[in-house]
Amino acid sequence: MIRINEMFCSLQGESTFAGLPCYFIRLSGCNLRCSYCDTAYAFAEGREVSIEEILRETADAAKLWHGAGVSGHLLPLVEVTGGEPMTQKETPELLRRLCAGGYTVLLETNGSLELDEVDGRVIKIVDMKAPSSGESSKNLPGILEKLKGSDEVKFVLGSWEDYDWMKNFLRERPRLTERCTVLVSWCDLTRAAQGQGLKPVPAGHHPVSRRWLAEAILRDCLPVRMQVQLHKILWEETERGR
Repeated sequence: MIRINEMFCSLQGESTFAGLPCYFIRLSGCNLRCSYCDTAYAFAEGREVSIEEILRETADAAKLWHGAGVSGHLLPLVEVTGGEPMTQKETPELLRRLCAGGYTVLLETNGSLELDEVDGRVIKIVDMKAPSSGESSKNLPGILEKLKGSDEVKFVLGSWEDYDWMKNFLRERPRLTERCTVLVSWCDLTRAAQGQGLKPVPAGHHPVSRRWLAEAILRDCLPVRMQVQLHKILWEETERGR
């Protein structure tokens, strides 16, 4: 059994698949408490569901697309997210079964847990936590060495200090941007740590704007892809299932 927070179809809001229809399987529970977390409701809320039931509901959603596809991928894509999916022992089996079903499967994971049991067909989107999250000490940079070309690494940045940290991180790993896509997202630290037991933003951070971040990337000629959270532009942040 797997503890599920919610399942729904929406547009993929991030990654190189942004804009494509995607069926989201959000698992409950997380081992981190990042200051800017926007899915804290998934920490505890949820229901126990069998893998078979998850596969049935996913298949029902996929039938509505009548086998339509784009760029070699059947729609909708399927993303397993959280919370943190890898805190549940049945997650690798769920991922394997989804891959066997012919779906393009994405795994959104927070970079603090090993991924050796994840099926090689899964596209892993690994979030390396910047200092403003309050959880950067939990990063496992070694897992990045095992990523394949279709996998992606994400940095969520909200301050000057975060940006400088990321630059140093990439400088120390010059082959990372050659091996896989590196994504950069902006977060508004002025709205961070709003309850739910989240970590506070560490002292000494200087929040930046989305524009500042974009201009810094251009100024420093960083080989990264900046992204926005498309779903938050299209729908209200408080609207579940989007």
